[in-house]
Amino acid sequence: MVKLIENGVYLVNQNEVVESLLNEEKNTELLSKYNVKSDIKDAHKGTIAYGILTNHSENKEDKKLKIKFDALCSHDITYVGIIQTARASGLKQFPVPYVLTNCHNSLCAVGGTINEDDHLFGLSAAKKYGGIYVPSHQAVIHQYMREMMAGCGKMILGSDSHTRYGAIGTMAIGEGGPELVKQILNRTYDVDMPKVVLVYLKGKVKKGVGPQDVALTLIGEVFKNGFVKNSVLEFMGDGVDGLSMDFRNGIDVMTTETTCLSSIWKTDEKTKEYLKIHGRENDYKKLQPENLAYYDKAVIIDLNEIEPVMAMPFHPSNVYKIKDVATNLTLIKEIEQNIKNSMENKSLDFDLSGKFKNGNLYIEQGIIAGCAGGTFENIIEAADILKDKSVGNDEFTLSVYPQSQPVYYELMKQGAISTLMETGATIKTAFCGPCFGAGDVPANNTLSIRHTTRNFPSREGSKPSDRQIACVALMDARSIAATAKNLGRLTPATEVDYDNSIPAYSFNSKIYNNRVYKGYSKPNNEVDLRLGPNIADWPSMVKLKDKILIKLCSAIFDSVTTTDELIPSGETSSYRSNPLKLAEFTLSRKDPSYVGKAKAVNKEEQSRRNGEKLSSEYENVLKLLNVDIKDVEIGSGIFAKKPGDGSAREQAASCQRVLGGICNIANEYATKRYRSNLINWGMLPFITEREDFKDGDFILVENIINTLTSGENKFKAKLVRNNEVKDFTLNMDALTENEKQIILSGCLINYYNS
Repeated sequence: MVKLIENGVYLVNQNEVVESLLNEEKNTELLSKYNVKSDIKDAHKGTIAYGILTNHSENKEDKKLKIKFDALCSHDITYVGIIQTARASGLKQFPVPYVLTNCHNSLCAVGGTINEDDHLFGLSAAKKYGGIYVPSHQAVIHQYMREMMAGCGKMILGSDSHTRYGAIGTMAIGEGGPELVKQILNRTYDVDMPKVVLVYLKGKVKKGVGPQDVALTLIGEVFKNGFVKNSVLEFMGDGVDGLSMDFRNGIDVMTTETTCLSSIWKTDEKTKEYLKIHGRENDYKKLQPENLAYYDKAVIIDLNEIEPVMAMPFHPSNVYKIKDVATNLTLIKEIEQNIKNSMENKSLDFDLSGKFKNGNLYIEQGIIAGCAGGTFENIIEAADILKDKSVGNDEFTLSVYPQSQPVYYELMKQGAISTLMETGATIKTAFCGPCFGAGDVPANNTLSIRHTTRNFPSREGSKPSDRQIACVALMDARSIAATAKNLGRLTPATEVDYDNSIPAYSFNSKIYNNRVYKGYSKPNNEVDLRLGPNIADWPSMVKLKDKILIKLCSAIFDSVTTTDELIPSGETSSYRSNPLKLAEFTLSRKDPSYVGKAKAVNKEEQSRRNGEKLSSEYENVLKLLNVDIKDVEIGSGIFAKKPGDGSAREQAASCQRVLGGICNIANEYATKRYRSNLINWGMLPFITEREDFKDGDFILVENIINTLTSGENKFKAKLVRNNEVKDFTLNMDALTENEKQIILSGCLINYYNS
């Protein structure tokens, strides 16, 4: 079903996959039979990805890219902080189209006027600086970008990790807010040329199999082994030809969960028709590799063999066949134990096996929503499966969120909305809440099946710290509808009969023309920003000193630590326009004592700066280290084995910094975007092979400035524990010159104001 090729492949004439022999002479001989005239030494330049990346780079050296993007996008959890950072750094107007959507805090349900205050700030910023403003309930961020902004050969940067428009020929990247700030200020996105991985699709999906089934199967094969980490996925093969654009988009948006950097697909007449429908036929061009293209790795997927699958808690990579989970109590008990083992609070009890009745597993909630689930075709097929049936009047509920008003409008025209409403399903507007724990929060001890993007802990809105625990399993819309048809009995869509023909789609442009504010290239400096009472400036940060004394305020030993655990999603997102208020939630669901400990460390640093006496604990540590208090900066840090999987939210790093954080220490970083967030907020991204750190450890790192500026990657350090001092070494992956200066300055804002 899925084959991984580690040693690289050549794609010949856009179709033939030839595994590399890791020897140029042998490869030349191997390829001679294909009559390829291209120079094998340049085969790595033959990918679609290489062409787009180099076309957008200001640097002629292709190994070190300095990218300028064609457009930017943010939603209402992130755009306030980004614009505030850019304002503090000299923003005058947006240099490229910048789309501000309102699809995360659009319910305005938490924090009084906070959410709508942020929205009015966004509208005023679009007017003042020349942006595009998409009001609440009009579209989820990624669907608007697909419909109105993505085009063949373009690059788009978004402050949301699921920024993926590869199926439309756009290389899109999700990053933390500071990377968008750089673009807004006419700077570049600096990155090494990434590896390119061929994802070769062959065959044809069977009836009842949807894009989420293909995506989860891919994620299950490549996430845990890091096979495509920080790479670009390039989708090719005859299997692509048989997939509709909605189907391609549904796979593409989920590639974020593989930890790849970006994605790109070959384009064809279906791509052209998609753009034509949306009034943008001129944004089409045919994208395909050269006749000889080299890929660093390959993933071969036989679509014929894909079955309906589900990702069980708490990660999209925990993939099982639905038919196996549905009727196998032994497997259900095994999954239940895995869920319990992964819970931080071991006293909590999630009863999955108790949902097994009369030989079948029963589900309490189904949701089809967002950039992955709420597509026209997903909802059309769900309606066909449920036609003339009922979702029942017991515990099971079904909610459906079309991903944009134009999609909603067309579904009404086609009758799918009325069909679903008659079944008892609830139809709602475009909203990302079910994906991050702010919409359709289920009851305690329930299992929700969702066609959304993630199922991390608390992503359904539960609060383990308050003894509330629910779980999410990711599934395709078709199998969610099949389960709803059977009143909550878990059912793969391949086991139900339905009409899977898809009617033609038409796009009603009047919906956006009458509501979206389109101010790109028309800034009005006379407009005042609308600042609500919760919108606050970033607190000041200090330059890095040559010696730092770190106190570890949390040590996390999970195999992966998500950004949801570093700063929770859900209702806390309402406070993201106020750095100090949001910081109160840092690690609140992972280590509730962290904030108090970090504040105590920061208090010692403030005492040091003011020339006041430190506590006896710090006086003793400095004495053991023989360090003068005037020469050292005191800050907090965390250790985590592999932090940063998941969301692009910069607040996962900035909240630590606001509390006086100065570094992370990790065995590795789960994603580039989280490491970039640390750097942009002036925090040192140390790495080490050690795992024996403890909460409360003191670590002194010396000669930092010289080590950073010289390009060295080894930092001499001393560990203080139980009145003993031990020498060791901390490492750091290579930094760009720009990144070094940002860290030395204390943060991105300081760097731009220096």
